[in-house]
Amino acid sequence: MLRYVSTRADMSLSDYIRKSIKEGTQISRSVILWGVLIAAPGNILFYLLLKYVFHMPYENLTIRLTGSVLALLSVVFVRSESPAAKKYFPLFWHFSLIFILPFLFTFLLLKNDFHELWLYWEIFMFFVLILFVPNWLMLLFDICVGVLAGVAAFFLTTPNAVLNPEFDIPAYTSVLVVTVAAGYLFSASNRRGQAAMEKNEALQALAGSIAHEMRNPLSQVKLNLEIIEEQLPVYRGSCPREAGLKAENLLDVLDSLYQHVTWCQIAVKRGSQIISMILDEVKEKPVSKSSFSYAPALLMTSKAIDEYGFESSAEREKITVDCRSDFMFRINETMYIFVLFNLIKNALYFLESRPDARICITLEKGETVNKVKVKDTGPGISPENLDKLFNPYFTSTKKGGTGLGLSYCKRVMLAFDGDIACHSVEGEYTEFVLSFPPVTDAEIQASHEKLVRENKILFEQKRILVVDDKEKDRAVAKNALTPLGAVIDEAADGREAIEKITSTRYDIVLMNIAMPVMDGYTATEKIREGEAGQASSMVPIVAYTEQPFTVARGRAKKAGMQGLITKPCTERELIGELAGVFKDHQEIAWYRMKGKKVLIADDSSINRMSVSILLQKYSVMVDEAVNGKEALEKLENGAFDLVLMDIGMPVLNGIKATQYIRQSGSARVASLPVIGFSGESDEHLVRKAIDAGMNDYLIKPFDVRLLLEKISRFV
Repeated sequence: MLRYVSTRADMSLSDYIRKSIKEGTQISRSVILWGVLIAAPGNILFYLLLKYVFHMPYENLTIRLTGSVLALLSVVFVRSESPAAKKYFPLFWHFSLIFILPFLFTFLLLKNDFHELWLYWEIFMFFVLILFVPNWLMLLFDICVGVLAGVAAFFLTTPNAVLNPEFDIPAYTSVLVVTVAAGYLFSASNRRGQAAMEKNEALQALAGSIAHEMRNPLSQVKLNLEIIEEQLPVYRGSCPREAGLKAENLLDVLDSLYQHVTWCQIAVKRGSQIISMILDEVKEKPVSKSSFSYAPALLMTSKAIDEYGFESSAEREKITVDCRSDFMFRINETMYIFVLFNLIKNALYFLESRPDARICITLEKGETVNKVKVKDTGPGISPENLDKLFNPYFTSTKKGGTGLGLSYCKRVMLAFDGDIACHSVEGEYTEFVLSFPPVTDAEIQASHEKLVRENKILFEQKRILVVDDKEKDRAVAKNALTPLGAVIDEAADGREAIEKITSTRYDIVLMNIAMPVMDGYTATEKIREGEAGQASSMVPIVAYTEQPFTVARGRAKKAGMQGLITKPCTERELIGELAGVFKDHQEIAWYRMKGKKVLIADDSSINRMSVSILLQKYSVMVDEAVNGKEALEKLENGAFDLVLMDIGMPVLNGIKATQYIRQSGSARVASLPVIGFSGESDEHLVRKAIDAGMNDYLIKPFDVRLLLEKISRFV
């Protein structure tokens, strides 16, 4: 039994020693680099200062230079990726610390016969060493070895050595003890801060890795949804175009398919936004205000409810909106909708156990503050959880929650110069209150003038046809577009629109979908088929409709429309959507892409296949490579016009492959445009990709329109 206890004690001691060595050698790169920046020039500076300014009895340039060289070698070690360097760096680091601090300071203290100045520097040495060695056992080891080595070196290099310490040894010792204690306390605090920083860095790295892994499948889903949408039948009036599709309920089935595809695309977009939210939250990235604009609160709130992916009609019926009041606020539409999505999602989750519970969204306009209230008659929140709701990573009983939703909502509302608060009575209700500062007429007018200035060059002298059977809606569009210098014509139905397009060249058409005589879908199809003249068959057409976004989007796109605006809309939405279509029409030079050859380098076969199908639709020839090495081989042996290069691939990644492309001995290969893409949005990686020679960079899941614009620009 005694032998057993002794063995356990020995093992425990050895484990503790190993743990101490590990702790004693854990230090961040930044601290190492700062130490080197101080020690390397500091030794030379000390030599000059002590020898020629303070005229110390003894100084040694060789020892000083050795200390500087050891410090500089530490930089080489810590930056090296060699396994041997990583393995032996802790040993070298402690040897350098021992030499530069306790050995050198003790040796020179003795050589200068306990000079008062060196007594001060010896205390300073102890304090600095404590900061660099965050474990008391390793610190004791370094001090003992260094001091003993310094004493030994003194006696070996000083024949007939005689020391005359004339200072107050007890007083000096007391100062030294206090210094060591203060240094150790400071070091312990620094270690906790360092641990927190390392944990945060690890979380950031983990979040980046998760984002990359999640964006890849989201990209695949998005691309495949695009392909599915392309395969769905096209409408013509009340009948589908394809022969053999005669079922009476076929239009309802197609409507359902288009809606589900749109809902899936919205879910992909929402998933991508959540990934970005998590990354921003973990990295504590401030919310950018550059995209903020003024909008009516009722319109944005209604849009959020319309776009929310309810599980059933019963879920939708649980929500009512009190629209007796409205106000203007300054927001980012996507962020505001996300905040409401999060509140609705949380409320619906907790209402599952209460079938009769309801959610009421109320808008309140006030003199000093405007409010949007989201109140549910659910189970309420316990008092102990109420104060923690907006803390990052806090989640109570919600299964699968990240604890980031309400924390991010708080950050968004503060960025809106407002706030979010929660009031709840357990067993009765929960109410979230979003508060917004009032907006003055002068602010709205200034925003309008800025919007006009930013878009006037794009719209000036553009001829726009507004097609709508409602005169009031035509007037809304005309009033928004006329200040931009656009020339506006009007038509009351699809047939009249075709007649006008036949005789006049238009830069864009704003087309209502549901109209008498001829609806917008049919009119668009006839225009695309050349009924208004071949020259006008490619005029950009934007849908302008009261139909829900999920219902109209797929059908409008399939009919040949380039955009969709749902009524009612803000002035900024109307101008922004038309401006985007204008730019796409100008920047995507379709004729440039026809017959061009693109190499897609990606280790995901689904990604390669999806992008290939989409590009082939636009007469682009495609070849594929599964990694950077195969991409280089294909580039050397074939003629390509552009490379789409995934960043993370086995064998040879996209960044290395791009560097090899730029270093190629073939001018044809070296000058090829390379567009990188990845699920990683880290600014450092993007910069690294551009520095490697990539011409541009796309983050998955990327927008197909944006991809086509970049390809047409670079080819």
